[in-house]
Amino acid sequence: MKVGFFPGCSLEGSSREYNESLLAIAPALGLELAEVPDWNCCGATAAHSLNHKLALALPARILALAERAGITELLVPCSACFSRLAATREQLTRDDALRGEIARIIELPFTARTKVLNVLEVLALCVKDGFAQQVRRPFAHKVACYYGCYLTRPKSIGTCARAEDPQEMDEMMKLVGAEPLDWAFKVECCGAGLSVSRTSSVAELSGRIVADAAARGAEAIIVACPMCHTNLDLRRSAIERHRQAKYALPVLYLSQVIGLALGLGERELGLHRHAVPVRLASPAPAGGEPAARPTATVSQEQEN
Repeated sequence: MKVGFFPGCSLEGSSREYNESLLAIAPALGLELAEVPDWNCCGATAAHSLNHKLALALPARILALAERAGITELLVPCSACFSRLAATREQLTRDDALRGEIARIIELPFTARTKVLNVLEVLALCVKDGFAQQVRRPFAHKVACYYGCYLTRPKSIGTCARAEDPQEMDEMMKLVGAEPLDWAFKVECCGAGLSVSRTSSVAELSGRIVADAAARGAEAIIVACPMCHTNLDLRRSAIERHRQAKYALPVLYLSQVIGLALGLGERELGLHRHAVPVRLASPAPAGGEPAARPTATVSQEQEN
């Protein structure tokens, strides 16, 4: 399966482990990633809080570059980036005049035809038929799957069938041998971009999420969003000060869990980069030690 790939700023900076783990599992899943050439920041939360047309132009330029590179389907692993690109595409598809104006601003032809996919959609396609035979080390742990805000809202771009109780990540966790828990905070806000400007608010909101997962016996929280990971992992000391409690509960990306189940190494998957140490006992590999797997490289063949 070949798809376009937009890593975004986080995967090349604060969330390198997300990028590393995705590239590590891609060959085993038959996934070929073609990075969008000359991509730019999607604008995140800052642009649309300041200037509406800028907030449309930044994601539109990425989509226009993807179109020019012949990319028809674009994987956007960061949930926040996915939200910005998918919402922009949805709005500009409905408004021909505005789409023309944005095309003039970015100085690129733009039809909004490239489909924007989030990581749940793509990985769900990759871990279906025959995946059980690839599992070398079942991830036999109780997990709290945390979807956050962006994968289910707004409804016009949300790809989860059940907005209030999504199951897509839960189903993938079952395939790798984990036990997803029924819990109350899987779509609650972690505080998002307030991580820097109002860390106290993040400590309160993310603290509720961590506390509920721990109370239900979770051994790990599973995420698919760099901002969610930052708030639940990097801000753990602020959470513990706010709640006056200690939580050793690690936060793993969905891609890292899949990689562990495939038998890939912890450093290869970036687990050493986490603020909260990942200390989970690993079961013996099924059927002996797995063969070494190549690490994916992102194709740049389309770059000018």
